[in-house]
Amino acid sequence: MCFFFFQAIPKFFLATSVISLIFFCPGRRGFNVLTADDGKKGMTLFNKNQVDLVITDIVMPEKEGIEIILELKKLLPDIPIIAISGGGRLAPDGYLKTAEQLGANYTFKKPFDRDDLLVTVYEALKDIET
Repeated sequence: MCFFFFQAIPKFFLATSVISLIFFCPGRRGFNVLTADDGKKGMTLFNKNQVDLVITDIVMPEKEGIEIILELKKLLPDIPIIAISGGGRLAPDGYLKTAEQLGANYTFKKPFDRDDLLVTVYEALKDIET
């Protein structure tokens, strides 16, 4: 489980344990990546960088995705957030429903299609440009 930040024009941040699947394509599409290996380090990195989009796994060490969503929405209420979960103590649907209630704009249940995620990333970034 890792935290990953992508930067480019636009910039975005990611936290996930399926990083190789997700970032293989975005890296070739002009996104730069900043990484951290847990939620706490991820938030530290987030606070030091301008970020336009957040992708977070829900179950992570040090600080879980639900905590990340709560903190981010206090700091930047309009930041788009994509939450991802394969479950944990609960089924993934339970985590993702909570993430939506707390402010995640989009959710994905693992496993998911990388192309679907990329379409969602572009959609979320387009929304903040307009």
